[in-house]
Amino acid sequence: MNGLNLAAAAGNRIKLNVGGKLFETTVSTLRSGGPDSLLYALSNRSGEDPVFIDRDPEIFSVLFSLLRSNRLPSTAKRFSNQELIDEALYFGIESQLRSALAPSRINGIDASLLTTVKPFSDGVVSDFNAVESDGSLWAAHGGQITVYDWNLSHTATARTHFDLINSVKRIQSDIAAIGSLQGSGLHFYNMANGRRVHSIDWVDPSDVRVYKARVHAIADSVDSVFASYDCHHGENCVLMIDKSTMEISSEIGRMPGNSAKYMVPTKLTHVSDLGLLVGSAIASGAFGYSGYIRLWDPRTRDVVWETFEPGSGRSSRFGDSLADVDVDLEELGLFKICSKSGDLAMADLRKLTDDPWLYLKEKNSSLRDVGRKGGGSFAIHCYRKQAFVGRDGELEVWSRVEENGVEMVVDEEMYRRNYMDKVEDSERGVIKKIEGGGDRLFVTREDVEGIEVWQSCYNSSVGH
Repeated sequence: MNGLNLAAAAGNRIKLNVGGKLFETTVSTLRSGGPDSLLYALSNRSGEDPVFIDRDPEIFSVLFSLLRSNRLPSTAKRFSNQELIDEALYFGIESQLRSALAPSRINGIDASLLTTVKPFSDGVVSDFNAVESDGSLWAAHGGQITVYDWNLSHTATARTHFDLINSVKRIQSDIAAIGSLQGSGLHFYNMANGRRVHSIDWVDPSDVRVYKARVHAIADSVDSVFASYDCHHGENCVLMIDKSTMEISSEIGRMPGNSAKYMVPTKLTHVSDLGLLVGSAIASGAFGYSGYIRLWDPRTRDVVWETFEPGSGRSSRFGDSLADVDVDLEELGLFKICSKSGDLAMADLRKLTDDPWLYLKEKNSSLRDVGRKGGGSFAIHCYRKQAFVGRDGELEVWSRVEENGVEMVVDEEMYRRNYMDKVEDSERGVIKKIEGGGDRLFVTREDVEGIEVWQSCYNSSVGH
């Protein structure tokens, strides 16, 4: 072992002069930034003279404290997240800062509105995709796609050939899949350069009516993209597309589209743990709601379970049809909200029967009829073992009940309902879509600009 390494092993101190302010630390502290960081490289420097770094000493002091304790000091509140990120990038310790700035695990009971993300133009968002892995946000507004990173900072905007995008999904690190009800096909845009890189149209040489098919919903798995298409005469299907080749793998669930039972799926979810694709569609009219839930095995293209409400039943509440549906991917649960009663029901995806629904009941009897209304506009999204429900403008959460740290047995009182919003929140407009990602909840409202960002407190208590 040479002299330098011996000194380092003994905890040799190193002096840094950052913007004229002297800092003294140990080799181990500098190296906690990781082998690719600038500070790690400086830890190998020999000599007694301080290393001069021409950066802001006050922000460096915050990052220095982060390296020492793995958390941000209270003085971090003096700087914006972006100021901290810019300096962390320079020193090569962005991953440590990102962990410190990450929201707490979202708990709907104590979540609150943090901010509203608004695109620079065409501010009403027609669709968005919140990415679970990093909390980034991909928003469609007018004919544009805008991407916000994990810090909700704008990173890219691309103008597409559509005037209005109705579906958007991030399928690779820089690739967005989009569809429009005003134009045909599924299109892939590279957000790094704003260019369209591929398109997929649904055609059938044996049926000349199958042309200019529009995309209504997009989902993906590790290796495939799923998109539901329909033609002007109602014929519809789901295409499975291979991500590596961008070629169509198979056609799933082709339907004539001549009734509510066979209309195009407007919501798709791939359940990787079961290898199943869940599709649903809901129609509302003068006689109320009607809709279906259908599960396919993409490998065989077979329907493995389905229900149609009202119609073929599979519900003990005939006439109280579903108004929205979502899948809890963590608990493998299927949730629906009923159009007339406003009740929330769940089913186990692994144990689907003719009538699998368990209708959840508020455990607190004084709250059972508060805010429970049907006949309005509903939205539901499952995230982090919670069901988030929008009833017109109100936002509520259903959380699993635990007693002494142990989840209750499966029964109608296994979830507890709480309001997330204040009265002024609920008056902003009818909730259109809810989606979770990166321990944040994102909400859009009809004809209201921007995407609301809800979250529990920061671990570091640093403001945005």
